[in-house]
Amino acid sequence: MRRAALIVVAAIAAVLLFVGLRPHDDDEHAARTPTGTTQTTTVPRARATTTQPQPPPGPTVIGVSVRRGRVAGGLKRATLERGDRAVLVVRADVSDHVHLHGYDRFADVAPGRPARLRFRATIPGRFEAELEDAGLPILDLEVRP
Repeated sequence: MRRAALIVVAAIAAVLLFVGLRPHDDDEHAARTPTGTTQTTTVPRARATTTQPQPPPGPTVIGVSVRRGRVAGGLKRATLERGDRAVLVVRADVSDHVHLHGYDRFADVAPGRPARLRFRATIPGRFEAELEDAGLPILDLEVRP
């Protein structure tokens, strides 16, 4: 059974190599060399491909962790271009409300339940996100025009 599989794989590889490396009728030929001998150069022809439109990039994920009343690693800073999609993911060891100022977006956070605020950066400027009840700034967001 294993030997038959190897033979099939070898046969497929041989066919693929033959098709890929065989000369084509419409290959260009080089001009005669000064010695009078003919030199032939094989140029592979371009393969027609259809290009699929690229899907828009996914949202930028901005992650923030809050432990013992502090932002892990210090105040998080993020920069987006106007029109970018983003999601702010906040994990905390306390229950609170995450508020993204300027965009007036809110989400609840609790231990084991991260907050997710999805938004499109449509307003240029600098914005703060905070744990609302604690009054703790957690993110300095810049949206470039």
